[in-house]
Amino acid sequence: MKTHILPAIILTALCIILLAIVYPISILGIAQFSTNQGKGDLIKHNNKTFYANIGQSFTSDKYFWSRPSAVDYNAAGSGGSNKGPSNEEYLKQVEARIDTFMIKNPGIAKSEIPVDMVTASGSGLDPNISVQAAKIQAKRIAKNRNLYEREINNLIDQNTEKPLISLFGPEKINVLKLNVALDQLSRK
Repeated sequence: MKTHILPAIILTALCIILLAIVYPISILGIAQFSTNQGKGDLIKHNNKTFYANIGQSFTSDKYFWSRPSAVDYNAAGSGGSNKGPSNEEYLKQVEARIDTFMIKNPGIAKSEIPVDMVTASGSGLDPNISVQAAKIQAKRIAKNRNLYEREINNLIDQNTEKPLISLFGPEKINVLKLNVALDQLSRK
């Protein structure tokens, strides 16, 4: 018994030192050399500071809408709805989102609405939408801002993030960054 207890105690102490002290301090040290000293991707706009890597709520017709959030964009309570596609309450929620989207974006068929505009992400805090989700909103935004639709589409193209090394992940657009660029375009 003694031959098993002593190694177990030593291994536990080493793991505590390594995983609870050495690793967190080394990550904190590395973060100090990154942009914003590990505080995230900060954007200052209209005298406010926003985190670009956390989803924000945009509901005005003159802005690109974000992906819906199951946690009402509360970063302290990240999580999905955990409701499956057969859940009646979930289906009603998605149908309501589809109806709202179609009312605010007339002329768009139900089948054209990208799934990321009516379903929440797993974290509920996804800051990105697909390129298709941005382009389908361009007409509404151009009308509400008195801009040409091609100007909006150019802005979408300029703010499209390509997959990592052209391999990993889809093209995506950070909604906060796109809306800040949209405000700057409207000021010109």
